[in-house]
Amino acid sequence: MINPMVGMPQGLEWLVILAIVVLVFGAAKLPDLARSSGQALRIFKTETKGLRDDKDDVDEQKTPEELELERRDQTQAPAHNEASGEVLRERRDDTTA
Repeated sequence: MINPMVGMPQGLEWLVILAIVVLVFGAAKLPDLARSSGQALRIFKTETKGLRDDKDDVDEQKTPEELELERRDQTQAPAHNEASGEVLRERRDDTTA
């Protein structure tokens, strides 16, 4: 069986990566970097949760008539396309090869 962790850094690789990060950013800036990335993730989580909640609110604001019309459109659209039996063909005018 193939180990799914084959490409993941282990042990010594993590130490090398940590040393490079300390050299690039400096030891004094690392806490600020970690704090700002944590704040960015927290903001991202709240915004995505807000978007999901907004989507639910939009569905609740629709009237029952609007919801019924949407359901009819969704059920009639596939049936209409299959029942028509029309075949769409490309018209050619022999101007291009």
